[in-house]
Amino acid sequence: RCGGALAGGVTIGGQHVPVLLQEMLVVLQPRAGGRCLDVTVGLGGHAEALLIESAPAGHLCGIDRDAEALARTRDRLKPFGDRVELLQGDFAMLGAIAAENGWGPFDGILFDLGLSSFQLDDASRGFSFMRDGPLDMRMDRQGSGKSAARLLARLAERDLARLLWDYGEERWARRIAARIVEERRTQPLTSTVELARLVAAAVPRRAWPRRIHVATRTFQALRIAVNDELNSLTNGLQDAIELLAPGGRICIISFHSLEDRIAKETLRGWARSEPPRLRLLTKRPVVPTEREIELNPRARSAKLRAGIICRTFSSLSVTGAPAPSESSRSYVACTDTASVMALDPRGEVV
Repeated sequence: RCGGALAGGVTIGGQHVPVLLQEMLVVLQPRAGGRCLDVTVGLGGHAEALLIESAPAGHLCGIDRDAEALARTRDRLKPFGDRVELLQGDFAMLGAIAAENGWGPFDGILFDLGLSSFQLDDASRGFSFMRDGPLDMRMDRQGSGKSAARLLARLAERDLARLLWDYGEERWARRIAARIVEERRTQPLTSTVELARLVAAAVPRRAWPRRIHVATRTFQALRIAVNDELNSLTNGLQDAIELLAPGGRICIISFHSLEDRIAKETLRGWARSEPPRLRLLTKRPVVPTEREIELNPRARSAKLRAGIICRTFSSLSVTGAPAPSESSRSYVACTDTASVMALDPRGEVV
């Protein structure tokens, strides 16, 4: 299905293509006149692809917590006119946002979790240990949430260690927490580079991970805590299934094991309910190709999971909903495939 601007798999309109783009299109199968929802619209890469593939009349609704990214996305998607509706918001409140704005039902819903390059590369956001900046880490800097620096200043050592273990799966959580508490007795921790240095000093050199920076898990844990990401995902997924039309599809792209576990368990729970609410499209997660990782190393940890709503079990009453296409019917029949791409024996996007 990927033609024209998407065929090369490298850029859309001169901008970098987001992770697992073609695989996402295979899963969601956007069609002319269809309605899609991107709950993490970010810089609009996936959204732009969905709009291109659903031309001339497909409609896309998008939300994002990050007002700064959303402002850029409005400019990027301006050529699509009234085919696009964008709002700032947290997908933890997806049901309320949809009800307030009259959104739904949708043929496809996308969750693309994690951070964008725009957020990582902006030192003032505090997400990256590769650039010196304030320890902020809030997705919405205009909101009232606590920054990472405030968490580090106020949490008791025991609570901090638990946070690092629960959200970062950091085996050296206690040593890192102890070092942070010791450091803050003399001066507050306010810098990303300062925190990364402190973590490196707390973890024995022989125990440093080979494939990631020693501070990666600590930064992940703090970001998850600051933005309450796991609870937001759980709530957002529960709202999402209520907004899908019969035969509608959901696609979740995660970037660490905690997110992937929630996605996997939620989809499987829906598939195993009685009667089933959803059929799995991915028995195992779809991962980036070696070529994609070569072009974009940040894609290496991405995993895609997906499902399709059973047409006999949709919470929405959709009057005049279009009949599923032949491709949709064949997709439903392929619930035992190892991956989405396995549907095409040539390994090509169709």
